Amino acid sequence: MVNKIPEELIEKIRTESDIVDVISEYIQLTKRGRNWFGLCPFHNENTPSFSVSEDKQIFHCFGCGAGGNVITFVMDIENVSFPEAVSKLGERIGIHIDIQNQSMDNRIHRYSKKEENMLNAHQFVAEYYHHLLLNTEDGEKALNYLFKRGFTREDIESNGIGYALPNWDSVAVLLQRKGFSPDEMVECGLIIQRENDHTYFDRFRDRIMFPIRNEFGKVIGFSGRILEPKESEAKYLNSPESPIFRKSEVLFNLDKARASIRKKRQAILMEGFMDVLAANKAGIDNAVATMGTSLTKEHITRLKRLVRNVVICYDGDHAGWEAAKRASELLYNEQMEVEVVVLPDKLDPDEYIRKFGPESFVQMIERPHAYMSFMMMYARRNKNFQFENDVLQYIQEVLEQLVGRTSPVERDLYIKELAKETKVSEEAIYAQFRKLDADFAKNYKRAEQKNTIINGPIQPKNLNATERAERLLLSHMLFDMEVVNNILRSEEPQPFVHDEYIAAFVRLIGFYEEYGTSDYQRFLEMLDDPELRRIVMEAALIERDPGFKEAEIQDSLKQLKKHRLKLEIEKLMHDSQEAERMHEHKKALELLQRIIELKRTLSAI
Repeated sequence: MVNKIPEELIEKIRTESDIVDVISEYIQLTKRGRNWFGLCPFHNENTPSFSVSEDKQIFHCFGCGAGGNVITFVMDIENVSFPEAVSKLGERIGIHIDIQNQSMDNRIHRYSKKEENMLNAHQFVAEYYHHLLLNTEDGEKALNYLFKRGFTREDIESNGIGYALPNWDSVAVLLQRKGFSPDEMVECGLIIQRENDHTYFDRFRDRIMFPIRNEFGKVIGFSGRILEPKESEAKYLNSPESPIFRKSEVLFNLDKARASIRKKRQAILMEGFMDVLAANKAGIDNAVATMGTSLTKEHITRLKRLVRNVVICYDGDHAGWEAAKRASELLYNEQMEVEVVVLPDKLDPDEYIRKFGPESFVQMIERPHAYMSFMMMYARRNKNFQFENDVLQYIQEVLEQLVGRTSPVERDLYIKELAKETKVSEEAIYAQFRKLDADFAKNYKRAEQKNTIINGPIQPKNLNATERAERLLLSHMLFDMEVVNNILRSEEPQPFVHDEYIAAFVRLIGFYEEYGTSDYQRFLEMLDDPELRRIVMEAALIERDPGFKEAEIQDSLKQLKKHRLKLEIEKLMHDSQEAERMHEHKKALELLQRIIELKRTLSAI
């Protein structure tokens, strides 16, 4: 029988882990009154509805209903079990817990069993590649290449960089020996199945291997760089999309950069993971990158939870300019503070650092262009102000950026600059701006009205009388164990109607049997289902009147009894009609008499 984590140790870790500090490592919080608010990490939203109470050491989202304490937050945000969450929080305050010796039988990850297998396989393969690079003769050539590129041994170890053998099936054989399902390993991209004989071979061969981690540090894929360029093979080969690796959601290095991003209140966004690694070597530790895909809504959501200021540092070539413009507009439209670094000579960040040195690159990062300044630079590209059409097009493009988004001071500043550049009077440019602004306002109002008609305002769920009774009754149960004991001794030992409340009630009975005291936060930690935690948290937060406790409990029980009687009457009426249809008149009469009795009971409540 394995030992559980001692209760006093759980209490110590919970007490010494300030919830505001912990949650601030994952999302950006702003203090309003006594509480802190931010964008909920458990659902997409544009207006902060995620509240953190420093006094009560709990969180609650008014949008999706998620809630709990510091331990359940880590369980939900990192998809880990209770022991793992306690262990992670313990490490923050210098307490080590060996969770390998803890029972996890009753703790369920939100990763499926298949996803767990894929994650475990990726971790195993990452360690294998890393060992080959650092500790074998086979890896010497790749190791020397990395040293020549400026990687130190510390860089290699901290990033888990490895090497894949040129052999066709070394990983495939190892995975099968370890008991991993070949079908699952094909699905997650570690191996490939031949069509002719259905045997398996390694996806990555004779490449330097860079692990790709999700925002919680779990290896979910790889990017392999070829050692010697060949026309028939790509320079970089990435893992394919899989249940654990979705490129539209992954930001390379977010797991390691999160703390620095929060501290500096700024994220550096790059196009490639090699650029991030080069930036890290230059001392920039708040850089992240997309993985071979354009910036997506999911990427922005992850950034937005952490920070408002994003500095884009893409390649200096034409494709880089186009990508930077698109990313800038997407971020700006999400009310982010956007700045852009423009690299010269069509260089990418890695090339710039090697050519001009890390100090010069840091200076570039520290002096980015403001959003509008970059947009004006973009609009000026390939235009000749000797031609009237180019001048008019330039003014139009800049004014379209100014309409509806900038302050009067910014407008005045950029219009003065436009006039100076183009030799067109400020009055004429302002006249054009006012026309565009009026059109924008008209179209914006029409779009808002249409959106209101189609979508309507989002309203919180209105509870009916039965649901309100269930929530209030559960609330009293959470704060007084005797309420549960009294109900269990009554004629109706199971008063709830809906399945989720019944499940919460059953778990609460077990909790009181084990702990013998009311502690809703500890109870929350015992629940492995986030939906049950939501229900319990909402019940714990509603207002109860201690002076009318018995009355509230009795009113709730009466309402729930009424609901059960109504359901039973409806069922009997249906059965009675069915009996009449089948000409079973005696049965129909008996059912009718039972219906009359229940209706009398109902009216007497």
